[in-house]
Amino acid sequence: MKRIALFVLTNLAVVVVLGVVASLLGVNRYLTANGLNLGALLGFALIMGFGGAIISLLMSKPIAKWSAGVQVIEQPRNADEAWLVNTVHNLAQKAGIGMPEVGIFEGDPNAFATGAFRDSALVAVSTGLLQNMTHEEIEAVLGHEVAHIANGDMVTMTLIQGVMNTFVVFLSRVIGYAVDSFLRKGDDRDSGPGIGYMVTTVVLDIVLGFLAAIIVAWFSRQREFRADAGAAQLMGRKQPMINALARLGGLHTAELPKSVSALGIAGSIGALFATHPPIEERIAALQASKY
Repeated sequence: MKRIALFVLTNLAVVVVLGVVASLLGVNRYLTANGLNLGALLGFALIMGFGGAIISLLMSKPIAKWSAGVQVIEQPRNADEAWLVNTVHNLAQKAGIGMPEVGIFEGDPNAFATGAFRDSALVAVSTGLLQNMTHEEIEAVLGHEVAHIANGDMVTMTLIQGVMNTFVVFLSRVIGYAVDSFLRKGDDRDSGPGIGYMVTTVVLDIVLGFLAAIIVAWFSRQREFRADAGAAQLMGRKQPMINALARLGGLHTAELPKSVSALGIAGSIGALFATHPPIEERIAALQASKY
């Protein structure tokens, strides 16, 4: 319940902020007496599309800590935590990135990386993962998450999401205006938008939003293959990552918060909307790789 409330409140706050920004810049007045101002509409779409994605990226690390209940390891309290921090440190050095924060969260086997900047990211693993995997397999999982950071996947996914959001906002309103103009042909009573515009825009926001989600999910799946290969490269061999994936395939994996689920080690397998490829495909891709 806490996660749902946080998600709703965060999105509401982002929408309000973006609405204020659009109003201050004057780009929210794209419907005029003379028709649709495409320049203003594009500005509005860019602010709403990229603004939301960028704000979510900048807030990703604190939100992930709070929503997943991540306990950041400031000073290792035992040998396991010391090993975890040291392993991430070594992997980060090999990958050429700054040392990420390292944290642990309660739950079934899973892990994720998040953060807006590659030199100040967060890598978090679950207690279930630590309890059910060998050190070599955990190191492979950590390598996968460090590879996400080194590849700049958080920023890449943000840019892709921003582009998709912009197209959704822009196209839904252009088509909505065209539909409304057709339905109100010869009607001189009011120059403002009618019910046709409002209904069409809402429907297309939903439909195009689903299509955009499919594209973003496809890119997310490609990132997983790259992160798996990155883990194999960091470790110098692919078998530990294959073993880790095989073990994950036989375990119940935790559901991550929406803000970090695309960059977790394991995700839902749901066809077009899946953020992660099937475990079998990931293992096959690694087996066919050169590492």
